[in-house]
Amino acid sequence: MSFCHPPRAVRLALVASLAVLAAPALALAQHQHEGGHQHDTSSAAVANLKLDGEKKWATDASLRSGMASIHAAFEADHPAIHAGKETDAQYDALAARIEREVNSIVANCKLPPAADTNLHYVVADLMQGVNLMRGGDPQRTRHDGAALVHGALRAYPKFFDDPDWKP
Repeated sequence: MSFCHPPRAVRLALVASLAVLAAPALALAQHQHEGGHQHDTSSAAVANLKLDGEKKWATDASLRSGMASIHAAFEADHPAIHAGKETDAQYDALAARIEREVNSIVANCKLPPAADTNLHYVVADLMQGVNLMRGGDPQRTRHDGAALVHGALRAYPKFFDDPDWKP
């Protein structure tokens, strides 16, 4: 099923279902503090991303705008997250902003089907990260959710052609 074509209610239900169904299969992106702050995305949904042959997938204005907004919001909170000083209220606010942007991306998607299929992996990790940042899994931390979002944000520009993306 494509995010780009079903009715809004179906799209929102699909996004929520992806996050819930992906939870058991997605081991959390893990921190590695050897030589820098990195996230291992090998067990995250974004590990399934593929290029379009040898090139990046096309993007549309809605995707570029939404991802830029998610990136800016995450980067604003990243120092506090990394230092372990992000409060539950701050995690909740960040999760809400990411969820709003993902919903907008999904509602306004105009990607070709193959690009849309690959976008599902990014969306799955973003929404699973939102769930964890809200404390949705007692076995994982809110920080784990932020790590998953960070991994999705790091993967996005490697697989999607977004000329406006600022690392």
